[in-house]
Amino acid sequence: MGERARSKALFEKAKQFIPGGVNSPVRAFRAVGGNPVFMKKAKGAYLYDEDGNEYIDLINSWGPMILGHAHPLIEEAIREAVSSSPSFGAPTAREVEMAELITSMMPNVQKVRMVNSGTEATMSAIRVARGFTDRDKIIKMEGCYHGHGDSFLIAAGSGALTFGFPDSPGVTKGTAQDTLIAPFNNLDAVKTLIDKNPGQIAALILEPVVGNMGCVIPAKGYLEGLRDLCTKHGIILIFDEVMTGFRLAKGGAQELYNITPDMSTMGKIIGGGLPVGAYGGRREIMDAVSPAGPIYQAGTLSGNPMAMAAGLAMLRYLQANPQTYQHINKMTSMIVDGIKAENKKAGFNFTINHVGSMFTLFFTDKAVTDYDSAKTSDTAMFAKYFQSMLDQGIYLAPSQYEAMFISSAVDEAVVDRILSAHRVALKQMQ
Repeated sequence: MGERARSKALFEKAKQFIPGGVNSPVRAFRAVGGNPVFMKKAKGAYLYDEDGNEYIDLINSWGPMILGHAHPLIEEAIREAVSSSPSFGAPTAREVEMAELITSMMPNVQKVRMVNSGTEATMSAIRVARGFTDRDKIIKMEGCYHGHGDSFLIAAGSGALTFGFPDSPGVTKGTAQDTLIAPFNNLDAVKTLIDKNPGQIAALILEPVVGNMGCVIPAKGYLEGLRDLCTKHGIILIFDEVMTGFRLAKGGAQELYNITPDMSTMGKIIGGGLPVGAYGGRREIMDAVSPAGPIYQAGTLSGNPMAMAAGLAMLRYLQANPQTYQHINKMTSMIVDGIKAENKKAGFNFTINHVGSMFTLFFTDKAVTDYDSAKTSDTAMFAKYFQSMLDQGIYLAPSQYEAMFISSAVDEAVVDRILSAHRVALKQMQ
């Protein structure tokens, strides 16, 4: 791996004009040390930085590049759309086609509204749930991330069974008091919150498979238990499928686990890599959204023609080629099995959580089932591992608490390179 002088110079310049030198905090490499790598181009399974270094990409823009970078079908769709104009601020046929396609692939979504990001989708879904139920409070799971909306930037209170408190300056205490926190995979905690707040909870929102404290998998019966509790108490169950939607299955995690949420939030993949989001759900809930109903939400760029074109190309490909899921799941299993075997040889008893084409290597010997167990990870050791892999041309998420995502551009030769780099990294940590 060559020098990254250009990236270093860009970062120093960026810090003069951009807070922290980056436009999203995790990109700053604070959790792993060193300077962020500035990317210039990408193709297939590979990224290329400003200094010309090549990396195998295991982030894939945090999930949406399920077909790899610069896929020709998506490139052509974007070129065709931009030739007509990148934005109209008026309805287009592609918006209708996208809504129809989403509802056919994710049948629990009967109507859908396009927005511009995952954060917009989750913020809007919460507002709709509150308006529909005429209740104020929500339940979220500790460690699940739903964007930077005020209602979600709430830390757990004492024992994780009390009102939360603001986790960021600028979030009011009043907002925090309407957000209740429970540990992931803990049904009893949710029951306690419901019992302590009877008739007050509008929605329960969670990542059905967590990606934002690392990949954490729902325990057997957990999602089913949440569905039963929400049905019993008139609570809107919202699945945040910004990461898992159309990745773990064509119908998302709700198809994989056969659970019917009342609402779903989507993003990333439905834009083929362009900025996009969506929220949808049961017809009677979505018909409460303006202009059909009284709950207001709007956006000039919602349903942007370029994002719709790219997303349609992506989703239509996935729908027509279900073997894509078989391939990415097989490649991910080969990576995970190989890492486990190398760890055992080297005497490292690390934990790997894995579902479909998502996985996380946790630097802990404890089972990771929630936020507290994820925090037992040795983050200093992860930082050493990250830097070793980066130096060998493997681009991981620059945080222990993020999931990895595999694209269909990964083949067995790429898997071999990843495992070879992992072997070297383990030796350097011994």
